[in-house]
Amino acid sequence: MTHDHDLVLRPTAAQTEAALDPPKGRIGGDLVIETLSGLGATTVFGLPGQHALGMFDALRRSDLRYVGLRVENNAGFAADAYGRITGEAAPLLLSTGPGALMSLAALQEAAAASAPVLAIGSQIPVAGLGGGRHGYLHELRDQQASFREVVKSVHTVRTHSQIPSAIAAAWESALTAPHGPVWVEIPQDVLLAETTLPVVTALDATPGAAVPRPELTAVAADLLAKAARPVIIAGGGVVRSDAAGKLRALAERIDAPVVTTFGGKGAFPWQHPLSLQSWLEDRHTTDFLEDADVLLVVGSGLGELSSNYHTFAPRGRVIQIEADAGKLESNHPALGIHADARLALQALLETVEERTDPTAPERVSAVLAKVRDRIAAQGLDPEQRIVAAVREALPDRAPSFWDMTILAYWAWSAFDARFPNTMHSAQGAGGLGYAFPAALGAAVADPSRPVLAVSGDGGAMYSIAELATAKQYGLDVTWLIVDDGGYGILREYMTDAFGEATGTELTRPDFVALAGSFGVPAVLTAPERLAADLAEALAAPGPSVVVLPALLRMFEPTHL
Repeated sequence: MTHDHDLVLRPTAAQTEAALDPPKGRIGGDLVIETLSGLGATTVFGLPGQHALGMFDALRRSDLRYVGLRVENNAGFAADAYGRITGEAAPLLLSTGPGALMSLAALQEAAAASAPVLAIGSQIPVAGLGGGRHGYLHELRDQQASFREVVKSVHTVRTHSQIPSAIAAAWESALTAPHGPVWVEIPQDVLLAETTLPVVTALDATPGAAVPRPELTAVAADLLAKAARPVIIAGGGVVRSDAAGKLRALAERIDAPVVTTFGGKGAFPWQHPLSLQSWLEDRHTTDFLEDADVLLVVGSGLGELSSNYHTFAPRGRVIQIEADAGKLESNHPALGIHADARLALQALLETVEERTDPTAPERVSAVLAKVRDRIAAQGLDPEQRIVAAVREALPDRAPSFWDMTILAYWAWSAFDARFPNTMHSAQGAGGLGYAFPAALGAAVADPSRPVLAVSGDGGAMYSIAELATAKQYGLDVTWLIVDDGGYGILREYMTDAFGEATGTELTRPDFVALAGSFGVPAVLTAPERLAADLAEALAAPGPSVVVLPALLRMFEPTHL
């Protein structure tokens, strides 16, 4: 009888010979790069720094593609988007101290959005570790501590032999549902020291699947089949697990209306008769969800934005499918099913009895009509026309990345993401500066389609240096900058709350001229020309900038 743990891969004669006589001149950095290649990585992002030079020197001896950005935080955003688009762990190479710490906001976004990022940072030499004050350049008392509460897992290395195993464990952690960022750190002297270890070959770091418990899915299927008014909330977990098809099949089998969260955009067809779209910040939608006698929540923790700022109070039975065990019942009591969305939806499809409700499309249409009437009464036609212009210009399967700006807040609710995994924003953690560097990462991940980034003028200044990156690598990213002279959404929040705004008005550059100084084509547009100018920019190869001077307003909130 043979057990799995008895199976050992036997090296071939050629592998044995190569292992006994490894190439000369390799250092610890080579072990890092070889391990990444052995795990299947093809592209790495990052920024060199003095302590990390051993990794960057090893890059030139590898087949890995290196994409370097100008700021570590932007490199993290690019890796985040690469992970979202490909579903693969995106390596991010960083240096010690300031370089590492600059990535924290990006890693927080990756954690909130479940994007797999494998951050590998250097450390001060081994002799300086332990919390003493030795005065090394970039020294921190405990660098790991800065990352431990942000990332999924932390992995430390002190010797050459630990490098492959630590990186493989981190890779597996990043790709275990829920996906997320991980942190590996390796001292400078370990990266630089010569090694006699064999070349790292293929490693197996395949993550295990989060399989639903059958007794739970049986109860869930029974509740859904017998429900009078079932409704489904589809979150980002549906998109990440590639479960949009199964979601649609389940909704149609039981005639259940579906609303998608802002992170779940594209998980359900926008114009489907059962689609409530994404109007989660509208009380009409909230009322409809509260009226459900059985509410199936798939791949969402029902956080602040998905619950209309925690005003949502379900009256019926809640079923929650979530790969992140920490989110199960974190906001509402539920039948919690810890599982990957795709596997759980498949289990429901195999067990749920068909249910018909000819009134469901009518009830959905009634809710959407109320939403339209509420928006129409606020005189917001210009904002709606701009959203429509962006939708008109953007090819259906082209991904878009949105910064924390008024147009993005509109898009969360009003933009039709026609396919899953095509609309992304920084709404997980809510930091500024996400859109453009993330769009660059997406363009690296899939160069077959143009990519759109949308920022306000305030957010654009966070990542303006990456115009050089876009030009250097010839990436097909069009950057729409909505210039309203400041932090527009904060201006609106403060004016509403306090009667006037403080600290929101900004001096900004001539964005068209600034883009031109980087060699990037740019155009000043207007609302009536926006669709045509965006379409032209998206169709042209390489990076481009479209600047729209506009003072946009938000629709009135319903949670206050």
